[in-house]
Amino acid sequence: MAVLVYDADCPVCRAAADWVRRNAVVPDTFEFLPCRSAETRSRFPAIAEAACLQAMHLVLQDGTILAGEKALPEILRRTRRYRRAAVLFRLPGAGILSRLLYGAFARRRHRISRGFFSG
Repeated sequence: MAVLVYDADCPVCRAAADWVRRNAVVPDTFEFLPCRSAETRSRFPAIAEAACLQAMHLVLQDGTILAGEKALPEILRRTRRYRRAAVLFRLPGAGILSRLLYGAFARRRHRISRGFFSG
């Protein structure tokens, strides 16, 4: 089982984790842990809280940790309807583009949260 570590205080991040949960191939494909939990700190000391608050992290069964845009293809591979989209990340330039887009979105996620999830 892969472990998705995310910022549970961020409405956008919670919505993303819920999307992953709903779209997983099977219900127990992922375990979900908040960045700031004692369990996350205990089980995954290599994931610094500051880094986790900047980007989601996916911990694979073999212990590999993928952060931000590097986690996206692995997450998509584990979904029902979107697994084929993971191959798009292998196209030339996809790594650079996904890094730029993910970074821009992640930096603005609190602003986006206020726009979509406030009153």
